[in-house]
Amino acid sequence: MSRPRILIVGAGFAGYRAARHLTRAARGRAEITVLNPTDHFLYLPLLPQVATGVLEPRRVAVSLPGTLRDVRVVLGEADRVDLDGRAVHYKGPEGGTGSLPYDRLVLAVGSVNKLLPVPGVTEYAHGFRGLPEALYLRDHITRQMELAATEDDAAARCTFVVVGAGYTGTEVAAQGRLFTDALQRARPRHEALTTRWLLLDTAPRILPELDERLARTATRVLGERGVEVRTGTSVKEARKDGVLLTDGESVPTRTLVWCVGVRPDPLAESLGLPLERGRILVEPTLQVPGRPEVFACGDVAAVPDTDRPGEFTAMTAQHAWRQGRTVAQNVAASFTGREQRPYHHKDLGFVVDLGGGQAAADPLGLPLSGLPAGLVTRGYHLAALPGNRVRVAADWLLDAVLPRQSVQLGLVRGWSVPLDTSSPELARVPGEPERTSPIVAPTPKHAKE
Repeated sequence: MSRPRILIVGAGFAGYRAARHLTRAARGRAEITVLNPTDHFLYLPLLPQVATGVLEPRRVAVSLPGTLRDVRVVLGEADRVDLDGRAVHYKGPEGGTGSLPYDRLVLAVGSVNKLLPVPGVTEYAHGFRGLPEALYLRDHITRQMELAATEDDAAARCTFVVVGAGYTGTEVAAQGRLFTDALQRARPRHEALTTRWLLLDTAPRILPELDERLARTATRVLGERGVEVRTGTSVKEARKDGVLLTDGESVPTRTLVWCVGVRPDPLAESLGLPLERGRILVEPTLQVPGRPEVFACGDVAAVPDTDRPGEFTAMTAQHAWRQGRTVAQNVAASFTGREQRPYHHKDLGFVVDLGGGQAAADPLGLPLSGLPAGLVTRGYHLAALPGNRVRVAADWLLDAVLPRQSVQLGLVRGWSVPLDTSSPELARVPGEPERTSPIVAPTPKHAKE
């Protein structure tokens, strides 16, 4: 008798954890395949440290073949799902195509940059959802500082605008300021430059999805570093040489980092399944209604929140990681006839790494700031990382005792990381057709990351 075929599409937080738990549960009795554009799991929470020179990029990229030993890893992007024929059609990294049959399908394709109909944003802003974007930003910031020391438009080149004050935007602004300060210290001709960082959000405060005490801590740290926090403000228009804000101010800048939130991967819209704001509606067991062989989890799934009837869980890494475990248990149970469990969560707290030993954290509801929060935050990341822990800890230690290596590698150019891409984990290459994501109108609620 042939082994059942389990196909997991996507190896983000949900897909990666589902694969690991299914491997342990199946014990070789099932054929598990992961379809993913890259051969690694990306630990997104540490991406700001890659963009600011603290961590090398491979530290946050955990090898799929190296950690999922009994899983077949197929490189490619799903472009069509045949639900009736039980097969996923995909495009490979070198243009080839293929098809993967399944008995159970786990859709965990994640999310992409959220786009708003703001003139000029797709042309002049860059997102922050993948390694190519982080590497581009690190080079870009370094290059702007170099050019500012030799050209006339120093004010624009030394002004950095971050839109979106959620987890990602707050960390990018806080750690980005430390990075430009380090660049100034390392180069005598940069000492005369005046750098300016702006963090914008339409919400009344930063980190609107977190406890207000954490927001106050982060606001204080940002203020002490000289980051200008503008709440109730966003970008009205983006231009090549600056941005026009909604309050009427025109800010000369060459750097616009777009961190307004995420939206589900566009693949969800092509499936013909019921959606909730672009997310696949699922049962509490993470099964797709009417398709018992199909499961969805992570950012692409609208999972009922059992603690808040009528609402759905937020699009966060914490939920995706836990849903990956639940979906693995339920997929395994679907073969044995055991009862499937609904997804239930209990918040363990949140951490926001502000760099320089500073953080805002509330483990188990206990608000912390300063060094204690910094230790808790880094301890949490080391515990959550499924690999590379020693290398990450070593990079942190080296960053604490040595100056940062601030050089441009020139590996990623701006045109290769467009904001409207549907594949932020991949940089565009010449001659490749564009993988664009549609622009969506803003919703009344503030977008959660």
